[in-house]
Amino acid sequence: MIYPKKIKLNGKDSLTIIWENNTTHNFPLTFLRNESPDAGNKGETILWKHYDPIPKEPDKPGKYEVSSIEMVGDYAINITWKDGYNYGIYSFDLLWRWGEYLSVRDNLHQDFDHDHDQH
Repeated sequence: MIYPKKIKLNGKDSLTIIWENNTTHNFPLTFLRNESPDAGNKGETILWKHYDPIPKEPDKPGKYEVSSIEMVGDYAINITWKDGYNYGIYSFDLLWRWGEYLSVRDNLHQDFDHDHDQH
């Protein structure tokens, strides 16, 4: 498992993690909140049966603003959002995978923005 060296909140926009191998990942707060890895957000699977999450309530003020970030053991962080939501535990493995995904996603469009010679 790779561990974060530094976790930094960038105002109301993003969270940056610098990993022990010096890779840096930036996470939009909207992404972290919308993808919160908890049963109330994503549903859950018990004994091979998937249960959908309960219907969402209307958004409350502060939904995408971080109130606090706490370590969970030596494997994850828990984010408390300003609207009181604090159910997702973001493991470092998951954050690493998401960070790699976001890096590819954000850089992929650049590969197609160049003028390519037509042959």
